[in-house]
Amino acid sequence: MKTAMPELIGEVPNICGHENKVAEALARPGPYYLPDSGVDFRNIKSAFAIALHMHQPLIPAGGHTLRTAKIISNLKHMMDNPGTGDNHNATVFHWCYKRMGEFIPQLVREGKRPRIMLEYSGTLLYGLRQMGLSDVFDDLRLITHDPVYRSCVEWLGAPWGHAVAPSTPVQDYRLHVKAWQHHFAAIFGFEALSRVRGFSPSEMALPNHPDVAYEFVKTLKDCGFRWVLVQEHTVERVTDGGPLRNPHVPHRLVARNSRGETLGITAIVKTQGSDTKLVAQMQPYYEAKGLSRREIAGKSVPPVVTQIADGENGGVMMNEFPGKYLDATTEAWNSAHVPVNITEYLEYLDTLGIKEEDFLPIQPIFQKRIWDRFADGAGPEALARTIETLRKEDGRFHMEGGSWTGNISWVRGYDQVLKPMEEASHMFHEKATAQGVPTSDPRYREALFYLLTTQTSCYRYWGHGIWTDYGRELCRRATEILKHGF
Repeated sequence: MKTAMPELIGEVPNICGHENKVAEALARPGPYYLPDSGVDFRNIKSAFAIALHMHQPLIPAGGHTLRTAKIISNLKHMMDNPGTGDNHNATVFHWCYKRMGEFIPQLVREGKRPRIMLEYSGTLLYGLRQMGLSDVFDDLRLITHDPVYRSCVEWLGAPWGHAVAPSTPVQDYRLHVKAWQHHFAAIFGFEALSRVRGFSPSEMALPNHPDVAYEFVKTLKDCGFRWVLVQEHTVERVTDGGPLRNPHVPHRLVARNSRGETLGITAIVKTQGSDTKLVAQMQPYYEAKGLSRREIAGKSVPPVVTQIADGENGGVMMNEFPGKYLDATTEAWNSAHVPVNITEYLEYLDTLGIKEEDFLPIQPIFQKRIWDRFADGAGPEALARTIETLRKEDGRFHMEGGSWTGNISWVRGYDQVLKPMEEASHMFHEKATAQGVPTSDPRYREALFYLLTTQTSCYRYWGHGIWTDYGRELCRRATEILKHGF
């Protein structure tokens, strides 16, 4: 399965129009990693897995006037304005985006067995290409394709535009996921895409509204993903709504909607908080050293400590991570507490006959309180009444979802950005989706590019000011294209 798609079509990334080819790649059966793994799962005591999340938004800042400025990567804006804020870090960020292409070969040459999971947003990948930073792609392509290295690296899927699932229209979130798969295949090829079986939600944001959570899981299942990464405090036990007792083994995320439909997907739990120090200082390895084998479905298995962090942000990731990663991998690779990637671990559980149904069921936070009052299958209107009753009884109860942080809402206070986003979304589906415009149509692709770009979380995370202006301007451009292009 070699690359058969251009990475760019005109000036727009290849994010739609080849759905059949993408589906064909994802239909390739596994195992994808275990045959080349080399990990002695039967005899190790525990394992650890780390993932690096990489992202830069696209912003209308390539010029002096907001309404006419070219859309560029925030990384380019940083490089063009090194004296502002922490923009001097831009060159280090550039290195961070490619450095695993240096570390993995180095460790393999030394006889080690390193592991890393990588998650890059579509906006970052497009921005890097737009900047002409081909060295990043060369280094990443090496560790993605070369048989000597590719068993060490697992790519994770993501929403193309770094959208947060709880407050992005469900139909748009599906477009983000499919767009990322298209874009990744165009860069790295269909064979590489066929091995992308884990999903990393932006901001670790998990919907807890039952109907939204159901569509989230349905999107992942329909798009070929086997497992999803979830934040420990965003989920609860199905049985009693309590916190997880054993976060270092796989769970089954159960999504049930107001119509009584249920879906499940394997969930890997990211423990503790958001501090990048946990990954930069390789805390997962040192935590794993204190763990021993557990039992699932009567079989002895090693637990896995899993963490994800921004791969470039913060002094600890920029400066401390390289040395700590190299040292910890060197110490751990031939020990009883080894580095692994998650899909190879799940493929090992397959060989033991362990199935997804054997994992303890969990659900998004606050859902136990809903199901205690809600008649199964009663429908969306009855669900809305139940939610409103619970809100009135407890001001802490909400359906805004959960993420890596417990003190940031991705909804409250963002009306001036969310409203234009919703208007752009409504117009896209009215003008393009409902009219049956082919996804291969250049008008569809351009409009989709703008729609997905407007939904980047950064326009909300940074609050008011210029970032809000960026988001609103992108929404304006999206609606103008839709008004006059269809």
